[in-house]
Order: sequence, then structure tokens, then C-alpha cells
Amino acid sequence: MGEVLSQNEIDNLLAALSSGEIDADEMNDSGDKQVKNYDFKRPTKFSKEHLRTLEIIYEHYGRLLSTSLPIYLRKNVQISVASSETVIFSEFTNALSNPVILGIVNFQPLGGTILIELAAQLGYAMIDRMLGGAGEPLEKNRDFTEIEMTIIERMMVVCMQLMREPWKNVVDLNPVMERIETNSQFAQVIAPNDMIAIVTLNMKIGDVEGFMNICLPFFTLESVMDKLNTKYWYATLQEKREEDLEDRIEALIRRVDVPIKAVLGHTRVSVNDFINLQVGDIVRLNTDIEDDLEIYVGNIKKFTALPGSSKDKYAVRVTSVIREGE
Repeated sequence: MGEVLSQNEIDNLLAALSSGEIDADEMNDSGDKQVKNYDFKRPTKFSKEHLRTLEIIYEHYGRLLSTSLPIYLRKNVQISVASSETVIFSEFTNALSNPVILGIVNFQPLGGTILIELAAQLGYAMIDRMLGGAGEPLEKNRDFTEIEMTIIERMMVVCMQLMREPWKNVVDLNPVMERIETNSQFAQVIAPNDMIAIVTLNMKIGDVEGFMNICLPFFTLESVMDKLNTKYWYATLQEKREEDLEDRIEALIRRVDVPIKAVLGHTRVSVNDFINLQVGDIVRLNTDIEDDLEIYVGNIKKFTALPGSSKDKYAVRVTSVIREGE
């Protein structure tokens, strides 16, 4: 509570105001909170923390795109997060040009859709590269043909599927590409005044540079907004690292195919004997029938075994394991 003035102090203060010795504006307490205007047409539904978490998600997404797209395009691809902001949906659609590459993605299991907008020059470069060209954009934009749209759809599906991994700490996604529009008027998937978050990625394919915009409506993300904060993100990430990292690495290693060969023996023959070999000829090896075979994993000798058969197929039975250094 502020200090209570006596009657004499109040009289002196009023006299000073009347004479002009004190300015009423100077008496305003600078510690008072400033009143801010609030636009009810543009409610603040995404905080800075939400936007920061979305940037982290799509930084991971950009790295995945940078390593996956060169497989299809056979060209260097560089992707980075340029910015993130919140706007109303009508502002986003009004800024789009025609033609536009606009993928409408059902963000299952979340109840809604998101939009992936790809710059037209990037689309032309992808098409040119997929058809054997150098990956150059057109000098003047035009509508896409049916064949070109088929190629673009394939690439957009690849981009969509790569979103599963970055979002894994928040929700297990199963996104589905509903359709691709080249006219923004046919992509009115939410109300014009609904708030959206836009994450802009700067994409460079060879020498062609442009933007990919990810449009994330609040309606779609509403059920997971509590998880879109860096504290939850890093806590979940650390927990998964401690519990799952070792098991995941082991599972990946177990699925790796390695060549295994059983060596019956070795011998040396002259070129003349080799070119004159006939069916029924006997080649003498440096091993006896009772000797164990050498089993190689790759180029490393790891086992010894005895030859045999299993279900009408050649087989070996391991008799010993050769440890490292033996």
C-alpha cells in the first residue's frame, strides 16, 4: 500500500500544482505496468516457447531432408530453419502466388491437417533433376503438367514421411498426403481467422534456392500444445537416450547382413591345368577329410566347423569359436 499523506502535505501539493512548480505528468509512477492493446481477432495462442520448440523439431527435420533428398535428386541439398512466426490463416494464403505447390497433409492421429508449401522454382528444379536435367528452374513460371504433378507428389510424400522422426518425442505421427493443390483458393482447410504457426525452411538444391513453409494450425496442435516446450522436449529426449539408445543400436546392428564363407581348402594349379579342367576331374586341396573347415565372417576367421548337410542343402556344424588375438 502506498504512503498516506497528511492534510498539510495534500494542501502543499495542490498549491504547487496550481502554481506550476510541479507537472502532473511527472508525478506518474514509472513502476506502473504499461497497458497493452489486445487484438481479439488475433489471439496469441502460440507462445515464444512453442515457436522455439517447433524450430527445434524442424531443425531436425531439415537435417533429415538434407540427407534423404540427394538420394532422389543426385544433387547436394542444404536446408536450414529461416524463421518462425504466428499469423492468421488468411494472411498466409493471401501471400501465396500462383502456381503454388501446396501439400495438404492429414496429421494423424492429431485431429486436423497441416500444409507444406514448396516454392515453385524448387519444384521446377526437382522435376528437371528427376527427368535427367541439370536441375535448373524455369525462366517464367507456368502451370504444372500432369506428369510433373506426379513427380512433385512423389517428392512431397517423401518429405511428408520424414516428419515422423522429428515429432516422435511429442506424438507418434502417421501423416497421410490428402492432395496437392497448385491454387491457394482450393486449400481453405481452416477458417480464415484461425491462428497458425509458420516455420520457414531455407532450401538450396544445387544453385537453386527457395523456401519451404510448414503451416501448423493451432486447431491441429491443440491437443499436444502442453508438450511443445523445451523442458518437456529435453526431458523426454534424455529419458529415451538413457533407456532406448543401447537397445536401438543393438537392434540396428543385429539387422546388418554380413557375408559368411566356409573354406574347404586351398591349392595352386597352373593356368594350363585350369583351362583344361573337365567334369569329373579331381582337384587336390591342402586339407584332409577329417580336418575342420575355416569359417570367415567378412575377411576375418571366426569359427571352425565340420561339413555336412541339412534338408538336402550343404551345411556346416561349428566346432569352435576363434577369439580375437588367437
